[in-house]
Amino acid sequence: MFIGRERELETLNRLYSSNKFEFIVIYGRRRVGKTALINQFIKDRNAIYFMGVESNAKQNLENFSRSILEYRTGVETESSFFSFQAALEYVFRLSEKERLILAIDEYPYVARSSKSLASTLQLLIDKYKDNSKLMLILCGSSMSYMEDHVLAYKAPLYGRRTAQMKIVPFDFEETCRYFRNFSDEDKALLYGIVGGTPQYLLQINDRLSVEDNIKNTFLNPASALFEEPENLLKQEVREPALYNAVITAIATGSTRMSEISGKVGEDTNVCTAYVKNLIALGIIRKETPYGEQASRKAIYSIEDNLFRFWYRFVPENTSIIARGAADLAYRRIEPFLPDYMGRVFEEICRQYLWKLLLAGKCPVEFSSLGRWWGNDPAERSQAEIDILAEQDKTTALFGECKWTNEKIGLSVLETLVKRSGLFPYQKKHFYLFAKSGFTKGCVDRAKEMGNVALVSYREIVSRV
Repeated sequence: MFIGRERELETLNRLYSSNKFEFIVIYGRRRVGKTALINQFIKDRNAIYFMGVESNAKQNLENFSRSILEYRTGVETESSFFSFQAALEYVFRLSEKERLILAIDEYPYVARSSKSLASTLQLLIDKYKDNSKLMLILCGSSMSYMEDHVLAYKAPLYGRRTAQMKIVPFDFEETCRYFRNFSDEDKALLYGIVGGTPQYLLQINDRLSVEDNIKNTFLNPASALFEEPENLLKQEVREPALYNAVITAIATGSTRMSEISGKVGEDTNVCTAYVKNLIALGIIRKETPYGEQASRKAIYSIEDNLFRFWYRFVPENTSIIARGAADLAYRRIEPFLPDYMGRVFEEICRQYLWKLLLAGKCPVEFSSLGRWWGNDPAERSQAEIDILAEQDKTTALFGECKWTNEKIGLSVLETLVKRSGLFPYQKKHFYLFAKSGFTKGCVDRAKEMGNVALVSYREIVSRV
């Protein structure tokens, strides 16, 4: 079952219909669905698909040759081209007569084993592009390799691509398509636990409860997800132990670099380098208060929900999980889930606002949004605003998100309005997002003000 990626497929179909040479670079983290996207696109089209393997040049060339010759003859063969240049030149010549797709998946494996491959591709593209109908797709999971050796200015292939796609996990709305049988609340919980990575979503059974799914995946040593974060790190980095320590520190509440350094027991400069790599991998997010650039105020959080859940709850319960005590481990985790879901709900609300904006239904036409935190001089304390988005120097949106079983009362609205006074905007619009709705007093005051939107989680999920 193929779900989502409509925009990416639309782009690929448009490029295919040009009937001229196209060169597309597709990259993204492992498990995010790049191969599934390519297979969906090339289905029922003239295409040569080849996946590189982590081996030497000889084996990759043999496999590549087999893919080409099987496409050409329709039968398996043990024949092989004598070089990658000969194999690629054969494909380019085929594409002079017919529209043809060549998809090289896990390109970094092939390029690392054959150091001259990128230069060979550069040579052949320059030679044949004007008369070729080839649609060349290079795909890779090594983010650093694709960015440094394919997309970067100094890379041999720079300037040859006609498009690039960074494939990211699904958002909440897309994720819900996998969860037809869950309740609305459980959809949010599962999104907060596994995120939007397709391969992880396939491990979830929507005919079981959230509790049983957590036990079957994260609290089961035999599960495919039990060691997934650590295994992914081993594939991407050279020193996974220190990376594990950094992620665990952030997951358990150390959000500033000095706190991370203290928790890990390494120099700040060392931790900064590791955090930078984790940001590049899409695992960690660096945030500064909205509208500010001061790095001294920067905080770090875990971008990927599965990593965030796993590092928050699994390592501290590893010993009892290994003994098969999934019930006990879950009892230790369950009380912390409502607090854990607070940040998840904020992200769901931000996605909701983006969709309103793109639909032309948001009263503030912002170009970015984020969180804000800082000093409140009147209260002589630190203040936070869950969502802040600016249209221009006079107009802004302020939002507050509450994932609680109680209805949001008037005091929450009043606090948000008061904190908005820390900013000089003349036109202000307020959004309150609530898991469980609003009190009558809050509803009445919102109507009276006229610039307040009250959005329940039920309204958000109904749009899915």
